[in-house]
Amino acid sequence: MPIQRRAFLKTSTLLTSGLALGLVNSNLLGCKPPTSKTPSMNENFGLQLYTLRDDLPKDPKGVLKQVASFGYKQIESYEGPQGMFWGMKNTEFKKFMDDLGMQIISSHCNFNENFEQKADEAAAIGMQYLIAPYLGPHKELDFYKKAAEQFNVCGNICKQRGIRFAYHNHDYSFKPVENQLPQDVMMQMTDKNTVDFEMDIYWVVTAGQDPISWFNKYPDRFRLCHIKDRMKNVPAGVGDASTTLGTGVINFTEILNEGRKKGLQYFIVEQEKYEGTTPLQAVKDDAVYMKNLKLA
Repeated sequence: MPIQRRAFLKTSTLLTSGLALGLVNSNLLGCKPPTSKTPSMNENFGLQLYTLRDDLPKDPKGVLKQVASFGYKQIESYEGPQGMFWGMKNTEFKKFMDDLGMQIISSHCNFNENFEQKADEAAAIGMQYLIAPYLGPHKELDFYKKAAEQFNVCGNICKQRGIRFAYHNHDYSFKPVENQLPQDVMMQMTDKNTVDFEMDIYWVVTAGQDPISWFNKYPDRFRLCHIKDRMKNVPAGVGDASTTLGTGVINFTEILNEGRKKGLQYFIVEQEKYEGTTPLQAVKDDAVYMKNLKLA
């Protein structure tokens, strides 16, 4: 049975394994985020490989060759049934990416299991980020405070290796818990020098929030984003409504233009539903949309 990204990361909600809180000084200055000129998004956009979760495990190299042929230059991996590097060693995977003209920028991973080893492997091949993809909804704010502490530990582990740590949101962190938004709590309690955030624009919109207001509220904290469209004529709050880019309701031109002004650097396509199409065709169509997206 394939290991789905969210399923295996349910264990992360326990916050109990591997990394002992307090062993690393969370006040250390972290490695700074990339300071190079903001890349042209029309040329340097990425793909979250979870989009191809049904195809990739069957033929990783063959599917990745197709991804490259569609025009993607960057990828964000996840810990699927064959690990972050899809059955290859990290160095072998990097060479394969180089041969395809692509770069692995980041990966979602279980940050509570063998995290130092994952950070070593990521740093060795020039990756920029390891990312916590999911915590799950919880009724007590203290859970998210403890998560923020854990993120600081992970951030310092990454900092020591010259890479960065980030957290990827869903909608639950934008819903009040004890009269506060968990997203606010996690952003305020994490060290900006070592912990960044990956805004999943789809989930922010699904939660009824305005992505631009969050870019303005926390400038230079959202360094990556997931570009994922939301179906038209779907009731507010419904989660399972992903669709091909350009066919939904989200105004990515406005959102991404503002995000880039506030430090957004990596633009990663993701799609989770494929009505009337296939995952690979959707990925191809999404690439066409990204190449033609009008930006200021």
